[in-house]
Amino acid sequence: MTSTPIFFSSARRRTLGYAAASLASVALLLTAGCGKKEEAAPPAPPTVEVVTVTQKDVPIYQEWIGSLDGDVNAVIRPQVTGYLVKQNYREGDLVKKGQLLFQIDPRTFEAAVDQAKGLVAQQRALYHTAKANLARVKPLAAKNALSQKDLDDTTGAELSAKASLDAAEASLETAKLNLSFTRITSLIEGIAGIAKAQIGDLLSPSMPTELTTVSTVDPIKVYFNISEREYLPLARAVLAEGSDHKPKHVPIELILVDGSVFPHEGQFSVLNRQVDSSTGTFKATALFPNPERLLRPGQYGRIRATMSVTEGALLVPQRAVTEIQGKYLLAVVGADNKVDIRPVSVGERIASDWIIASGLQPGEKVIAEGTQKVKAGMTVNPKPFEPPAPAAAKPTKSGDKPAAPAPESKG
Repeated sequence: MTSTPIFFSSARRRTLGYAAASLASVALLLTAGCGKKEEAAPPAPPTVEVVTVTQKDVPIYQEWIGSLDGDVNAVIRPQVTGYLVKQNYREGDLVKKGQLLFQIDPRTFEAAVDQAKGLVAQQRALYHTAKANLARVKPLAAKNALSQKDLDDTTGAELSAKASLDAAEASLETAKLNLSFTRITSLIEGIAGIAKAQIGDLLSPSMPTELTTVSTVDPIKVYFNISEREYLPLARAVLAEGSDHKPKHVPIELILVDGSVFPHEGQFSVLNRQVDSSTGTFKATALFPNPERLLRPGQYGRIRATMSVTEGALLVPQRAVTEIQGKYLLAVVGADNKVDIRPVSVGERIASDWIIASGLQPGEKVIAEGTQKVKAGMTVNPKPFEPPAPAAAKPTKSGDKPAAPAPESKG
């Protein structure tokens, strides 16, 4: 087959010529542009948040989780068997020493007292008779008007009557004591718990549960466990002599579950004689005044003891410190806004801060936010550090109780 030639008109040929010329011009411009590279603008310095290093005296604490208990916890139990007929206190209230708490039906015990009184009267009459007989026999025996056997018999009868009287009087005292046990009173002043028996229950000394418990809460006792490692500095602090050659006072605070600090300062009370082999810890107690009776047995809190005070300590946020292979680094921003990566020595952690023992000077600025964006010698744009706001509590439904925060562990 032969191809058929294509013919264009003169106007069409002129249009194609103009298009070719335009494409050639664009190609020349592109070729010329490839020989020049646009110069990129330098990047802006990264923005970082800095804190100014301050110097102040900082107390060094040790903290432990503690559980609260009454200084004295009196378990109230019945001492006689009988039906409970009355409860004479309001549960959860403060009761006085000797205050009536419960009343057991006393009729059986009143009858026992009356019976014992009758027996005492009977034995007392027999004793007086035996005593009078002995008084008559003694002069006759002295004149040999009666035999020695008659005297011995009369003396034995008098002693027997006296012993029977003593036994009867003891039985009367026992009956009176049992009658008094029908009135169950508090032996201490404290907070009385919820009663575990109801009116009409048959009570007995062998019952498995107590009637209630009364706890002394002023002062209140806090139990906590300290490890052997923690015990040594604590013992040195407590046993260190002050200027008056007495054991040094170690201030103790109680931090409650809502984060508030109990307003009354406590003191160490008891340290157990030995380490518990199962836990490797000492059991210790502290006493806190509790005049408002705000604290109750069973609560939890944190015990904080001030072991020492570091004078002129330099503090930085813990987030500003970078640890690499056991070395601690800080990013310090100089007056020219240039970064210096500096090794430092750290001390104790205090809340969210860290004591810097060496390698830093007061008034210097360290990066607290943005350390991952910088390197040594880099210029930065510093601005004041703003600590993150605490997380807002989630709203609860009407009637729901907000969850109590979990106690913090020792830092």
